[in-house]
Amino acid sequence: MTTLLQRDIQTWRDIGGLHTAEEIAHQPAIWRALATILRKEQATLAAFLGDALSNPQQRVILTGAGSSAYVGEIVVDTLNAAWPAQIRAIATTTLLTHHELYLEADAPTLLVSFARSGDSPESLAAVELLRQVVPGARFLNITCNADGKLARQGANDSNTYNLLMPEGSCDRGFAMTSSFSSMLLAALSVLGKDTDLSRLDTLAQLGEHALHDWSAPVADLGSTPVRRVVYLGSGPLEALAKEAALKILELTGGRVMAMANTPLGFRHGPKSAVTTESLVILLRSSKPLARQYEDDLLKELQRDSVAQTCLTVGIGGDLSADAPAWPDAWLAPLWLLMAQQYALHQSALLQLRPDNPFAGGIVNRVVQGVTIYGHDQF
Repeated sequence: MTTLLQRDIQTWRDIGGLHTAEEIAHQPAIWRALATILRKEQATLAAFLGDALSNPQQRVILTGAGSSAYVGEIVVDTLNAAWPAQIRAIATTTLLTHHELYLEADAPTLLVSFARSGDSPESLAAVELLRQVVPGARFLNITCNADGKLARQGANDSNTYNLLMPEGSCDRGFAMTSSFSSMLLAALSVLGKDTDLSRLDTLAQLGEHALHDWSAPVADLGSTPVRRVVYLGSGPLEALAKEAALKILELTGGRVMAMANTPLGFRHGPKSAVTTESLVILLRSSKPLARQYEDDLLKELQRDSVAQTCLTVGIGGDLSADAPAWPDAWLAPLWLLMAQQYALHQSALLQLRPDNPFAGGIVNRVVQGVTIYGHDQF
């Protein structure tokens, strides 16, 4: 009988979690497929981008909503440090309400949209906003759905490039998993200075080992009830902590509350959330300086003896991998494999249906009920 993340396939099907389990587990294969796509499109992508990233006047906005916004937050500082261009991560949910703080009509602007479905109203409205406010704006859509409105409306536009993620990345489950990691790695590969796509193949191999080695301990951890989960990460891993916290919040239908912070920032008030029913997960940085601060906080939490469990994931952590000393943004998808599995097992523990934990439709896979208002009405 085939086992998938410590349960057989039929069991996942019976409890309504097969899509999510499969989509977590197939991520290494998706990353390899992404490398193949990018090798084919490398020249045309380079032609579309031109010398924009080398231009100090160029503005690049990484945008999306929810998990898609966290993709931009994870990669932005790594990209911004590599290029003269001004690269910022601004969620569509912020751009639509306060565009005057971020857009300038005369500034050359590239909007990079991260979108699983490409049908979210905010994603579509953000593109239209830039068309109206920034004449000559250009658009790079990194999306998992060729049939989504975002991809379709840009298909015949010379100022738009649709970069489609591999087949299978448009998650069928409620939570973004393979869509998230594929778009993150695409952004680093396409917009970063390192054009060696073999890094994706290496990461896929590391991911396969991590899934094999971590599945049993993560399933065991996920079999214990908790009331609160805290994810901590520094630098780009702070945004990864936000995504990890969102996964547990989504897949448990809000029954397990989750929060994210930095190891240094956690002491400034948020630490008061830790109780005897709390799990604290520290995402370890690849940067030695950051790990010194992380170690100090970990020792403090262990001395306090308040949290139910403290776990470290990443370089030198309780759950680790023989990973190269790459920047944290590149290693983020690897550590996320743990958080995705944990959220899935907690969902099953609560007897929810992980592929759709909100059967009543209170929260939807593609957001609904959003009214878009014209920016010039107020």
